[in-house]
Parts: sequence; structure tokens; C-alpha cells
Amino acid sequence: MTDGTGSTERTAAERVVLAGLLVLAALLRLPDLATRGTWDADQGHDMLVLRAFVRDGLVPLLGPPTSIGDFHHGAWYYYLLSPAAVLTGGDSALAVVVLIALAGVAAVGVTWWLARAMGGPVAGATAGFLMAISIAAIDESTFIWNPNLIALSSSVALAGAWRAWTTRRPRWWLLAAVGTALTMQLHVLSVTLLPVVAALFVADLRRSPAGTGRGSVARMGLVALGILAVAYVPLAVHELTADFSETRAIIDYLAGGAGNGAVALPVRLGIVGLRVVGWPLTGLITAGFLPAVAATALVVGLVAWRWRTRGASSRERVAVRWLGLGLAWSVVALAVVAPSLSTVVAGLPNDHYHAFADPIVFVLVGLGVAGLVHGGGQGGRHEDGRQDERLADRQDDRIARPGLGVAALIVFVLAGWNLTRLPPGVAADGGYPAAESGARRVEAALAAAGVGTDAPVVVRSLPDFKSTEAMAYPLVRFGRRVDAATPQGPAPGSVRGVPAGLRSPLVLLCDDLFAASIGAACGGPAEARITPEAGSPAFGALMDRFEVAPGRFVSVYRPAAP
Repeated sequence: MTDGTGSTERTAAERVVLAGLLVLAALLRLPDLATRGTWDADQGHDMLVLRAFVRDGLVPLLGPPTSIGDFHHGAWYYYLLSPAAVLTGGDSALAVVVLIALAGVAAVGVTWWLARAMGGPVAGATAGFLMAISIAAIDESTFIWNPNLIALSSSVALAGAWRAWTTRRPRWWLLAAVGTALTMQLHVLSVTLLPVVAALFVADLRRSPAGTGRGSVARMGLVALGILAVAYVPLAVHELTADFSETRAIIDYLAGGAGNGAVALPVRLGIVGLRVVGWPLTGLITAGFLPAVAATALVVGLVAWRWRTRGASSRERVAVRWLGLGLAWSVVALAVVAPSLSTVVAGLPNDHYHAFADPIVFVLVGLGVAGLVHGGGQGGRHEDGRQDERLADRQDDRIARPGLGVAALIVFVLAGWNLTRLPPGVAADGGYPAAESGARRVEAALAAAGVGTDAPVVVRSLPDFKSTEAMAYPLVRFGRRVDAATPQGPAPGSVRGVPAGLRSPLVLLCDDLFAASIGAACGGPAEARITPEAGSPAFGALMDRFEVAPGRFVSVYRPAAP
């Protein structure tokens, strides 16, 4: 219900704004999805797992391997993507990317609601708009990778927690728990979000009156813990059947200093801070260091202002302090447990490791912009969420011209930076279509050599610590049996080693990005070290060599002579 004509018109206008934001987000994410997302080993691995899941009933108990240790992310990543895989039998990477893109669009809507609930319509519109056009958020929505669903799950966790706080209805903590559990499953570093959500829960528990009220919150907290525990059931099953290999790998990682690098902690804090705060607003710091510094300074300044100003409502003050402290905690925690974040590797996906913080950044900017538009707002000490909401609605009728100009400048500059740097319609590596084209060329070379489709193909990689699954997946899709290697063992769906005495062709992948690790350049010198070109009798002569993507070479060798 609404409380008058003005309120009715405001509600209708907000619905139009939300619809416009969702349409804008969709227009910036859905076109060219078949080609704009990168395709490499991670994407091939995920599609092989999904294909085995939906076709062969091989339920994954672990998620993708991490890049910070010899353990894995959560299996729920695959469960969330499985509906798209079911529809296509695991044979369409595009179907999976569409699901990820739609999740990115939905994240814009949830973030709009969260900012709107905290600071009013202007805050919501600003946060939703900036997320809709963010080159970082768009990038996260257009290729297959486990962190790319986090923006939605994280915003749901924060929205559920905020709804529980403002309505004093404990059942909303269950939604917060679901969002938090999925966020933690999608990336191991996203456990950082748990203390952020838990902090507001503890505050809710403490303010609840002793007796029935506090007991109700406590009960929902216990159920929420149950939800978090259920999310780890697949991991528990794996550990009980695999000699606790994941637990031992995590212990080894922590015992080894969590991958401590040469970068000192104070320096790491600065770099990680720029990445966490600047990434959602300006993208990768190596592509715009000064804009990232400016964006980070902007967020810090807006938080400090809204934290201290007497013009903010009590609802907004709680929101700013909760999210501001949560953002600071995230930077410190990531700098300590993930030192690798102090290094950006060109040519590889970056900065999605802290995607759980993206909604926080957008909402904080939205709250700051709304404060500028309304001249700092009007003081209020209302503890009732509905009273504060009505106060915010009245404040939205007051426009402060000086602040409006500054707010417009902030949004204009951020929009200009992002809209002039939108990701291209075709990925630098050509995306999955390039990989599929490369696999067809491999098949043509094998056919010319008389290798039947039933014959297994050995697929190896240079460097050997890089998975072969970028090529293994399209070959499997074509019906080819492969013996494909990964650092963790055979790729999903591959044959368990070629039987002794069986002559098989070799498909050798080489990535020039790692030429220093290989010790030679791809395209001939590197391959010659381990193939017949170096006198190896394991395989026959070179049949074909081509560059499937810039810097990525594929070499096809005949089966060894009898």
C-alpha cells in the first residue's frame, strides 16, 4: 500500500528506474556472448565437469581448483550452472554464459534494492546505474568462471541481512545465510564476507529484547549455521572418501605462510585496497592506475563524510558504518591471506577474487551521491526502519544545488570512464569459437593421417602446470576420446592413460605467456624439447602446427610408427 498520491507516483517512478537499469544491464551484457568471453583452461575444465555431471551422472564433490594452493572451491558452483548444462547436454558453453550473464543482470537489481533500502531512491538509482555500466561487472558477466556468480550471491546475502535488521523479522537471516553460503562456495576467499554478515547478526541479537525476541533471532541464527553446514556436505563426502586430501592441502598452504611473497604487508594493503575498491568503479588497476587511486579516495572520502555527518538518518549511519567497516576488513583480510593479490598477471583474469565486495562499493558510492544531492540529508534518530524510510522519501524531495552538481560530476566521470572502455565484442583469444575452430583443424589433421574417431588422443601442455582442458573440451564434444593432462591429474571425461603399446597421436598445446617458465618460445623451439623434433620416439612426425589464439600454439603429431 502507499500513503498518498505522491508516494504512489514515487513508487511507479522507482519501478521505471529499476526496469531501465535491468534493461541497460542486459543490453551491455547479452550481445555477442558467444565470442566476447575468454576461453582457456578454466573454462574448458568447468564445461568438462558439467558435461560429465549432466550426461554421465558424475556428481562433482569439489569445485574448480584454486590458484592459491592445491585445494578447490566449492561444488555448488557446478550445481548452480547445471540447469543451463542440462538443457544442452553439456554441449553449449554459450548456454552456461547466458545463465552467468542473467545472474549479472539480477545482481544489478538486488544492489539497486539494497542501496534504495539504505539511502533512498537516489542512492538506489546511483548504485544500480554504476553497477549496470561497470566494465568490471560486465566482464564478470560474460565468461565462465566461478567468481562470476558472486556479485549476485553477495548482494543477496547483504540484502537479506539488511532486511532482517530493518524489519526486525529474523527469518530474513535465512536468506542472508543462503547468499553467504553460496558466496563462500563460489570462491574460497569469499569466506571474508562471513564476518561482515555475522557482525550485523550479532548486533541484531544484542539489540533484541531478552526473552522471546532474542530467542527468535538466536533460533534463526542456528538455522543459518545449518544452511552454511549443508553447503559443505559435498566437501565432507569427498574428505571422508579421499583421505582428507583437501584438508591436508589447506593445512599445507597455511603452514607454508599462505603463499607469502616478497611484497611487504603495508605495500600489499595499499595494492589490495586499490584492487578491491577501485576494480568495480574503474576496472583493472594496470589499465588505469590513477583512476583507481581517485576512485578509492572517493569511496574513502564519502564513507568518512557520511559516517560523521549529523545529516544522515540513523538507518544510513548504520549502513555506512557496517559496509565501511566490512570493506576495510575485506582489504586487510585479503592482504594477509592472499599475498598473490599484490601482483597482477597480464593476460589472465584478474580481480574477480574479491567480487563479493563489489556490491558494497557500489552501495557506498550510492549513499554518498544521495547525501550530496540532498545536502547531507536531515538528521534522524529513528530506530524503526519504516520511519527512516519515510524520512528518506521526504528528503528526496529536497535538492541541494551545490551538492547536486558535485554528485552529477561524480556519476558523469565514472560513467564516461566505463562507457568508453566497454569490453570488445570478441575476446582477445577469440573465445570458445576459436577453440572449437582449432579442434576442427586438429580433427582434420587426424583424419588425414587415418586416425579414427575411436582412437584416443594424448593432449599435453607447455608449460606442464597449465591444464589442457581448453582444447580437451571441444575435442570431447566432437566425440573424441582424449588422454588429457591437468596439474591435478587426468581431465574430467578423459581416458585413464593410453594402454601400453597403443599408438596414439599427440596434440601439444603451448602458451607463450609462460615462455619464461618453459625456457623457450612457443611455435617450434619450446615444442622441440619434448617431441619427435627432439628425437623422442613416443610419437610420430609433426603433421600440423597453428596459432589457435594470439600466443597459443597447437601442434599435432602422428602416432608413433609400429
